[in-house]
Amino acid sequence: MALSATELAADPATDEPRQTSQEVAGRSPTRIALDRLRKDKIAMACLAVVVLFALIAIFAGTLTNLAGVELDAGDPSDDLDQFNFPLVGPPDNSFTWAAPFGIEPNSGDDLLAEWFYGARTSLRVATTAAVLATLIGIVVGLVAGFSRGWLDKAITFVIDIFLSLPFILVALSVSPILVSRFGNSPESLERAQLWALIGVLSVFTWMTLARLIRGEVLSMREREFVQAARVIGVPTRSILFKELLPNLIAPIVVSISLGLPAFVAAEAGLAYLGIGVVGIPSWGQTVDKAVPFFDSYPLYLYAPVIGITVLVIALNLLGDAVRDAFDPKTRR
Repeated sequence: MALSATELAADPATDEPRQTSQEVAGRSPTRIALDRLRKDKIAMACLAVVVLFALIAIFAGTLTNLAGVELDAGDPSDDLDQFNFPLVGPPDNSFTWAAPFGIEPNSGDDLLAEWFYGARTSLRVATTAAVLATLIGIVVGLVAGFSRGWLDKAITFVIDIFLSLPFILVALSVSPILVSRFGNSPESLERAQLWALIGVLSVFTWMTLARLIRGEVLSMREREFVQAARVIGVPTRSILFKELLPNLIAPIVVSISLGLPAFVAAEAGLAYLGIGVVGIPSWGQTVDKAVPFFDSYPLYLYAPVIGITVLVIALNLLGDAVRDAFDPKTRR
């Protein structure tokens, strides 16, 4: 018989069991994983960096006001010389708190304000795409793994088709279609390209998670708790989302943590190729505009590149720590 709250130990005088004050505390796998994460100093440091970037993205407008910078500077002639280079700050003038990152050539926009709002765009796109891709992968994986016969084969065939599509070519084909469809309305074009980018990132990245969940469900659907639920007449929907889904939390969390940095890098890369959002500041757009000025104005390029690098490294290291923490075979 298992001990409930206390341990029983033999009394050497009477040779009878006696109770000790030491309690037996059980821990769930999730609690064990969280305890591992809290003990991982690198994971905690990366989590702090990610939280910092998230706060920057959420409060970008407030931070620009506190820093005394503006996204739209107004008349560029007030801040640019005859060669469309900044009149204050780098590269031709010394550092100034009025424009810590300098002024953007040709437009006169403040680069610190663009950096703040670029962080918001990158995290907004990455987070939304990761959530949508995860939801699609969960539903498709559950249905494919629990179903039998032709339905499982049909879903697997669809997954294989999506895996065979070249991501870059699909993204390149979507942009001109949207430009031709919404080109007459700048506001509509701005919203369309933002959601088209999120849609492309999510629709063409859910397949890996779906295949992973399908394999897990295939191994769990024959276990006793699932068979018992089917025998007593539990609806299939309840079996999928109340019996099977709670046992898949670990791979889902790992998938999200490893997908976020990939989406941040993809958003910047697609914006650099001219497929990203327009009318909204983003790090990828800043990199695209800064490349021609690298020799004379390197800070213009360094600011967004450093932001992308630090955020992606922090997300990747945090994702690796989450994966190790939720792996029951890992001993750290």
